[in-house]
Amino acid sequence: MQTYSSRQLAYIISAILTFLAGFFMLLWYYIAASPAWMLVFLVIFMTTAFAIVQMILRKYISDKIKPVYKTILDLTSGKKHKEEKPAKNVNVLSEVKTDVEEWARLQTAEIERLKELERYRKEFVGNVSHELKTPIFNIQGYVLTLLEGGIDDPKINKLYLQRTETSINRMISIVEDLESITKLESGELKLKFEKFDIVKLVEEVFDMEQMLADEREITLDFTRRPERPVYVKADKKRITEVLTNLINNGIKYSRKKGFVKIGFYDLEEIIMVEVSDNGIGMEKKDLPRVFERFYRVDKSRSREQGGTGLGLSIVKHIIEAHNQSINVKSAPDEGTTFTFTLERTR
Repeated sequence: MQTYSSRQLAYIISAILTFLAGFFMLLWYYIAASPAWMLVFLVIFMTTAFAIVQMILRKYISDKIKPVYKTILDLTSGKKHKEEKPAKNVNVLSEVKTDVEEWARLQTAEIERLKELERYRKEFVGNVSHELKTPIFNIQGYVLTLLEGGIDDPKINKLYLQRTETSINRMISIVEDLESITKLESGELKLKFEKFDIVKLVEEVFDMEQMLADEREITLDFTRRPERPVYVKADKKRITEVLTNLINNGIKYSRKKGFVKIGFYDLEEIIMVEVSDNGIGMEKKDLPRVFERFYRVDKSRSREQGGTGLGLSIVKHIIEAHNQSINVKSAPDEGTTFTFTLERTR
């Protein structure tokens, strides 16, 4: 469909009105057989009428369109704009159409984003409720049993109190992990950067996780141990947390007599750390979501393994707080590999 600018519309309407005026003037002239000066008057009249009508129409269209156009600009940019007169040769109607379409596209995208946030919020609240519900119900059951006479039974009183403590500790862990993520996201948790040997830190984490690895007959080792120290600049406490989470995950999801290995790759300005295992692996569809809070690939199996379901989310937040990146690759029955980077220092 052909569109016309306000100037073109003004010309068209002016031409039509002028033609009609001229037609009636000529008709009157020939009928009345008026003198020749009437022709001069007719020309002047037609020219003047054309200019006046054009100016009126242009002003009318511009005045009607300009507030709409300005409103669109304000809405799309989020700030006030200086009111400017549209250029004489600007196709105002076309520009408004384009801007309205762009505004509609942005609004649709914003609505979709808000829907996604709402979906995430509902899912997050549901996950928190589910994670807290289990220990709360356990505590309730143990306490009721003790109150109903179990406290006097030496066979169950200590056992149920110990189980109650375990459930309470699980709730505390969930709350502390959520608090850590919130602080990392808001920037409240300040990192303490220092120079340290990442190889030595991995050995310390291996020592901490050795008992769990022995229970599952998992080997903890380096892909290739560096001959020299590998120094990085980072928050040592938080990177310890990252390594502990990744190695612990590798142990839990590795096969019996499997392995968890750590490798280092020198990329000049940064060091890439690789944590790999030969465990059960993950489907491709799960990989984009592994760093989400409470996301579990196999919900029943994951809860049996323990943990709050927040470990990998914390890991990602810690690495990103260092302005570095973390990635994961995996395949079913082929194991999983996490890689993250840290700033190298001499």
